[in-house]
Amino acid sequence: MSRYDEELAGMYPEEDEDRHAVRMGDSDYEDDDSDQSTSKVAEDTSAKDVKEGVDIQGIPWETMSTTRDRYRQARLKQYANFENIPDSGRISEKECTPVEKGKLYYDFQHNTRSVKPSILHFQLRNLVWATTRHDVYLLSYYSVLHWSSLTCEKQEVIDLQGRVAPCEKHQGNFSEGFYRTQVSTLAVKDNLLVTGGFHGEIICKFLDRKGISYCCKSTHDDNGITNSLEIFERPSGSVHFLASNNDCGVRDFDMENFQICSHFRFSWAVNHTSLSPDGKLALIAGDNPDGLLVDANSGKAVHDLRGHLDYSFASAWNPDGRTFATGNQDKTCRVWDIRNLSKSVAVLGGNIGAIRSIRYTSDGKFMAMAEPADFVHVFDVGSGYCRKQELDFFGEIAGISFSPDTEALFVGVHERAYSSLLQFSRRRFYSYLDSAL
Repeated sequence: MSRYDEELAGMYPEEDEDRHAVRMGDSDYEDDDSDQSTSKVAEDTSAKDVKEGVDIQGIPWETMSTTRDRYRQARLKQYANFENIPDSGRISEKECTPVEKGKLYYDFQHNTRSVKPSILHFQLRNLVWATTRHDVYLLSYYSVLHWSSLTCEKQEVIDLQGRVAPCEKHQGNFSEGFYRTQVSTLAVKDNLLVTGGFHGEIICKFLDRKGISYCCKSTHDDNGITNSLEIFERPSGSVHFLASNNDCGVRDFDMENFQICSHFRFSWAVNHTSLSPDGKLALIAGDNPDGLLVDANSGKAVHDLRGHLDYSFASAWNPDGRTFATGNQDKTCRVWDIRNLSKSVAVLGGNIGAIRSIRYTSDGKFMAMAEPADFVHVFDVGSGYCRKQELDFFGEIAGISFSPDTEALFVGVHERAYSSLLQFSRRRFYSYLDSAL
């Protein structure tokens, strides 16, 4: 361990380990708790603090033997990106689209240290979800928490430390429940919260009801970790979600009847699935450099997506329904146009690692992509992805989420000494005020 790493002990690269290994065990969690004080006043950072020269994460660089710039340069050189296909990141750099940096679309608002996001699988980073500009749900150790940025209060929504069992009776409900569930992925939309586990466990909770509504095993395969979840609404108004698993399956759960209504199988593990805004197409990303666009009703392939050089773990549709993006361990995010799928229309490169999470704002004006650590890139979609803001901090990224009204962007940071929830607010430009001056 270098001197820099000793001073910021939790800032580590992705580990070169088996893709199904649990990245952080119980002892690491205990170390995290012991490293972090509970003094909210001393630890939180406001926009006012940053204007006065305080680091957004509250890191006291002035007391350290290195500077922030020197530590950043060391991280850029030392961070080891995990690849399933050797040299995929280095080779893909040659294709990256030139992008103008330094733009400012979201202003720093607040850093909350009393909330400590967690990561249980180093490749799965969809563990932070905003349902409004003030309401955020995230995984924190063996708890799913709700955080209110309005009241600055957190509340436990699901305690996963002990036994979790449903309190409602539905066909197929696993009445015995699950014990000490390790959550690999999470999704929250409107009033539905769904967690996915390392052994195919599915736990569903409606936020306007008491208790857990539904528990089941999506698969009994030994290699059945739940890689991603996507909640959506059918044209009929019924609520569904898609579960993507390592057993090469994608399952459509109907939450009106509490049952699986369709199950599609593929030839490789499915790491992420995104449904098009009209619900007709599904974007399948997984343990294959080529992605797939499939018919959402039949599961039949419509078109393959060729260009990435490694496995993909992220995807998202632009609300316009014409373009979508895929994130890959080759350190790139590719943007595709449904009208011409022969090649991607943009190749957006990261700084240090795989693109593990992608989100569009609901108005389609911005797209954010998160690397495994330290960087979130916010692109101006209207510029053809040629302009971006770069959010620069230190720590592993548990997830990113725009609020549905686009006014807030939240970033969950897992770091042994500086875990926190970063909040940014959309910058508005009122040109009519300038003309009036």
